[in-house]
Amino acid sequence: MNVPYSGLTRNASGTPLVSRSAELEQLDAVIDRLHRGDAPVIVDITGEAGIGKSRLMGEFRRRAREQGVTVLYGQATEYERHTPFQPFTDAFADLDPLALSPVSELAEAASPVLGRPASSPAQLHADRFGLYRTTAALLAHLGREGLVVALDDLHWADPSSLELLDYLIRHPVRAPVLLVIARRDRQTATSLAAALTRGVDTGAVLRLELGPLAERECVERLAPDLPRGHAAELYAASEGNPLYFLALLHAHRDGAPVRRGSALPYGPATGSSSGGLPTRLGSLPLDELTPLTPSQRRIVEDIAVLGDHATPALLGQIGEHGETELDGDILTLIRRDLVRTCSGGRLTLRHPVIRALVYESIAPQRRIGIHRRAAAELARAGASAGERAHHIEQSLTGWDPDAIAVLIEAAEQVKPTAPATCAHWLEAVLRLLPDTCEHAARRGELTLLRARALGASGALRESRDLLHEVISASGPDDASVRTDAIALCAVMERHLGRPREATALLRRELSRRPPPSPRHAVSLGLELGLSALSTACYPDAREEVAHTLSTARSLGDEIGETSALALAAMGEAYEGEIAAARAFAGRAAAMADALTDNDLFTLCESLARLGWTEVFLEAYADAERHADRGVKIARRSGQIHLIPYLLICKAYAHLQTCRVPSALELAEEAEPIARAVGSGELLAFTLGIKSLILLYAHLPGDPRALAAGEEAVALVGTSDSWWASLAWVALAYSAMAAGDPQRAREAMLRAGGGSELRRLQPSARPGYLDLLVSTAIATGDLENAERWAARAREEAGRLDLPTQRAAVLRGTAALAAHRGDTGAAARMMAEAAQEYARSGSSLREAHALLLAARLTKAAGDPSRAAAMWRRAHRLASFGGARLLTGLAERARPVVVEDEFEPLNELATLTAREWEIARLVAEGLTSQAIAIKLYLSPRTVETHLSRIYRKTGVSSRAGLATLVARHGADQPVHGTRP
Repeated sequence: MNVPYSGLTRNASGTPLVSRSAELEQLDAVIDRLHRGDAPVIVDITGEAGIGKSRLMGEFRRRAREQGVTVLYGQATEYERHTPFQPFTDAFADLDPLALSPVSELAEAASPVLGRPASSPAQLHADRFGLYRTTAALLAHLGREGLVVALDDLHWADPSSLELLDYLIRHPVRAPVLLVIARRDRQTATSLAAALTRGVDTGAVLRLELGPLAERECVERLAPDLPRGHAAELYAASEGNPLYFLALLHAHRDGAPVRRGSALPYGPATGSSSGGLPTRLGSLPLDELTPLTPSQRRIVEDIAVLGDHATPALLGQIGEHGETELDGDILTLIRRDLVRTCSGGRLTLRHPVIRALVYESIAPQRRIGIHRRAAAELARAGASAGERAHHIEQSLTGWDPDAIAVLIEAAEQVKPTAPATCAHWLEAVLRLLPDTCEHAARRGELTLLRARALGASGALRESRDLLHEVISASGPDDASVRTDAIALCAVMERHLGRPREATALLRRELSRRPPPSPRHAVSLGLELGLSALSTACYPDAREEVAHTLSTARSLGDEIGETSALALAAMGEAYEGEIAAARAFAGRAAAMADALTDNDLFTLCESLARLGWTEVFLEAYADAERHADRGVKIARRSGQIHLIPYLLICKAYAHLQTCRVPSALELAEEAEPIARAVGSGELLAFTLGIKSLILLYAHLPGDPRALAAGEEAVALVGTSDSWWASLAWVALAYSAMAAGDPQRAREAMLRAGGGSELRRLQPSARPGYLDLLVSTAIATGDLENAERWAARAREEAGRLDLPTQRAAVLRGTAALAAHRGDTGAAARMMAEAAQEYARSGSSLREAHALLLAARLTKAAGDPSRAAAMWRRAHRLASFGGARLLTGLAERARPVVVEDEFEPLNELATLTAREWEIARLVAEGLTSQAIAIKLYLSPRTVETHLSRIYRKTGVSSRAGLATLVARHGADQPVHGTRP
């Protein structure tokens, strides 16, 4: 086809923009703010069908381009809402391929979003949240000089696009990048509506709600030649909706009578058709098709069915058109403004409403035939299974093994990055799969695969219900599928906050007669132990775990044995049986370290358990090593529900070893994944640990830690699981730091299930008792302070854990100081700092040293107090613990008087780091800094990461403020390059 169709498209919408001056003024301001760096993350344009959202978006795109901003445009479509990342793929199709050349690795990793086929096996196994981070990084690169990504009709977006958008709202791109979306509010997915509303509350989202046009503007701009009375009647019937007004106007010009008053044939625009057009107006756009020839009508119908695949070439292949006739008909349709051209030479109908009405008006058999021929032509052209899946699904009317094989292949392809789409296509397969003995085994396997996909997409209840069906339908020959279904169902129950139901299900299966095979019993026994840990009832399952370990060993099952060892290690560590825990953990680590990553695919959760065991045992380096390996394997194997658990383990190890900025980065990476999993308890656990990190990541008085803690406890409700208990513990620490000891005490007692504190983790309980001692002293309750300190002393004596001994010393020191025995208090607090140092927790060491410094100064030893202060400040400064650096600054005048220089977070920077910090303060981008200093952009970003970690700031703006506050002089000791 050689006809220049694109030259015939009139403009972005084909109709003049009517009014909307107030909205345009706001959008112009957004463009200005984009260049200044303080624009919102998203502009959210909402309104009913036909109200002018797309037209306003088109005008904004035009104005942004005039300001030198790169603009990409994509559109979600009604009949392709199960095509992964469809609006983003459509938008990136506008991009000049040369723009991706400098970041080819990023583009390669982001291929599912870019709509490109995977070129390496690793891409097929990439987890979707890694893909989202990559996409954000790609947008940051493309947006260095300003970028607008406009996404239209997002009420039809696929689940993966919605999740990516939610990620970008929560993790704004660190570049002048603006997302502009248009959607119908009442048809928007609940998840997107909630994310956008939250963004409005935080200022990240600017919402523009479009209402009806004023009568005068509507009539004067759209029907200036119409008699005033007739125009008023059309306006009244349209209720100020421009699309409806134009439909009525078109009908009127074609000869439909216009009567006045209640006799108006069109009636008010009430009710809604499938395309979103009021039912009384629904037939009017179809009237535009009346003058068309049969071949032109067929082309319009073909375009409506083909959607994103509607190109002149494909129209010629599937239709009954000669090339010359096709060219002429397409030109006619473009001139009539029924058809428009878009990127890549594709053709589309003027408005989604028209597409919907045309699509639904096509005879079912003809529509199926178009889909079938499209799928066949795409296959001949070498299209992937994913590209063909939509047309195959829509063309199936019965069992077709070849077509079903394509859908299964497509489902497997998108499983890591678009599990909801995977589940949808498998549902289509299962709907058509014959319910016969011949296909029973395959049905079980596919149903199990669909249940996993549903679970990965966050549809935990739907997954569990489907697994119940598998379990009920399984027979004696389906032992493997049954066992897998029960084990997976137990996981879903645990994530739904129902560990007791999981335990009951597992015990029932283990007691079944005849019993499960030994190999299956190992799998079920491991899940039983996990359910017991979830409810802090490990002693109740200790015997079953020992039996599972013995059975795995007798079978020569290294995977099962390693899993059982890791489970036993965590259970014993939790209960405070430290010697047994160390023995189990040592054996589990030795076996896990000897296995390959492929062996560990089924051991990923064991690495999480082992990592947390090592946290409990204060072996932070080992915990980080195993968590790190677990994250990599979980990403590759698609075990998305384990990633937050592993990331938070690593984050906690970073927190304890005073690497606070990186701990916060890990927690922020874990949070959106935990939200997507759909487990309230997993999210509460993630937010609880994040709350503790936020406490140290920001200056005293910052409210973010308390807010995270409050959200965590709201999620767990009345649950009494281990994760729920941790959420309440986190709230207790945040409340204490916020100056509310009464609330801190109540939260800790709630975590413990009452004054006996039986629900608190036994191996960590002395530390929690230390907080209760502090709350009691603060509220004048010395009797309870003494009682809790004595209990902490007794329980810590049974634990060979330096951190717990240190906590006892801290609490006892606080009591001594309250009684006025400053010397004893100073000695005990100094001993606490030494114990923390022995445990490897440099964060807690720094905190204890700051407390000890004040006490030591008060006890009459100023030089030792100053030395303690210096070490605490150095640990906190290098570790980015801004809470502690803030406390140190407050204590400095008291502890070190005038002998020490003012706190300067820039003092720890090297010469090169200082040079980059100064250029950032001048407003240079990383690319500009790289050019100026003859470095690569990646090297600049690496230096910036170190600068953020050392100074405790998290943004360029914060760094610029810091440089301005401390002046332009280079730190004198910054001499290393």
